[in-house]
Amino acid sequence: MNIAKDIKYIGVNDHDIDLFEGQYVVPNGMSYNSYVILDEKIAVLDTVDQNFGDEWLHNISVALNGGIPDYLIVHHMEPDHSANIKNFTIQYPDAKIVSSAKSFVMMKQFFGTDFPEKQVVVKEGDTLNLGTHQLTFVAAPMVHWPEVIVTYDSTDKVLFSADGFGKFGALDVEEDWACEARRYYIGIVGKYGAQVQNLLKKASALEIKTICPLHGPVLTENLGYYLDLYNTWSSYGVESEGVVIAYTSVYGNTKKAVLTLAKALEKQGCPKVVVNDLARCDIAEAVEDAFRYGKLVLATTTYNNDIFPFMREFINHLTERNFSNRTVAFIENGSWAPTAAKTMKAMLENSKNLTFVDPAITILSAPNEDTAEQIAGLASKLYQ
Repeated sequence: MNIAKDIKYIGVNDHDIDLFEGQYVVPNGMSYNSYVILDEKIAVLDTVDQNFGDEWLHNISVALNGGIPDYLIVHHMEPDHSANIKNFTIQYPDAKIVSSAKSFVMMKQFFGTDFPEKQVVVKEGDTLNLGTHQLTFVAAPMVHWPEVIVTYDSTDKVLFSADGFGKFGALDVEEDWACEARRYYIGIVGKYGAQVQNLLKKASALEIKTICPLHGPVLTENLGYYLDLYNTWSSYGVESEGVVIAYTSVYGNTKKAVLTLAKALEKQGCPKVVVNDLARCDIAEAVEDAFRYGKLVLATTTYNNDIFPFMREFINHLTERNFSNRTVAFIENGSWAPTAAKTMKAMLENSKNLTFVDPAITILSAPNEDTAEQIAGLASKLYQ
């Protein structure tokens, strides 16, 4: 794949993977992206997952057509991008490795060496002249590891964005970008919104025509669309109007209340009502929904004087990723001493800019006429 006249894609697709990082379902696989810039000096940008080293080295050889790389630029040391650094040095022993100081510390941890004779340490604002192509390095700490850098090629106006603007899914499968990019961003990068905002500010000063991430497709058209979504996600803004109901139900009574609320919201004309059974759904999808929409209802039972484990895990996922700027309502169920709403609210007490809908709805064992009336009232509060 030609990115520009002198820039080629040399990455790989992984359809053998079922869970990325052992936790995210990836039905359409993953891509591990790598690029090469062919100039007076040749630069390879990033490696790939350990299982694809031979394929990647073959891709380099084909792209170079007899040429020898001068540099390997390492943007990010997570092993799905760095695992083949040592293999690259064996294949191309004269090439230098260009990366941040913290990356070389991690290389020694991963490989037992920091390649001292090959090191080119770069920091914010440093440049590398390949001939026609002038590369500028931009520090991007905690997007989403501390060593991360990104590279801007001022010749072709290309931003090599590391894990920024990445998504789940191999490149030989067509699918909606936003859906899997959102799930990827919120699941993996979402905790570091402030750091992403800093990187977006730096990017706004650059003329960018192409974005080359380490996962997912190369972005070349309507870049404002992608930048706007990243700005919304990283500022914890509301992307879409709607209500998410996340629940657990042991014997079906909490579920009955949830479905009654969903119908009431739809009757009110709410544009989107998303219902997630936390015991059965993909929790990453449920987390994505909670960050996409502006209003969230949490419904669960009191369980061992606490809350049902799936709900506790879900809220932990939210708070770990700095859940904020939302409206939250609670429905609790208990046959005696219901305390779920109090527990859930306490778990969210350190989250910023949350508006709580009071009072919580309490179900004593099973919904009745009184709770039905309260649910109708909650629907009106959430969407009028």
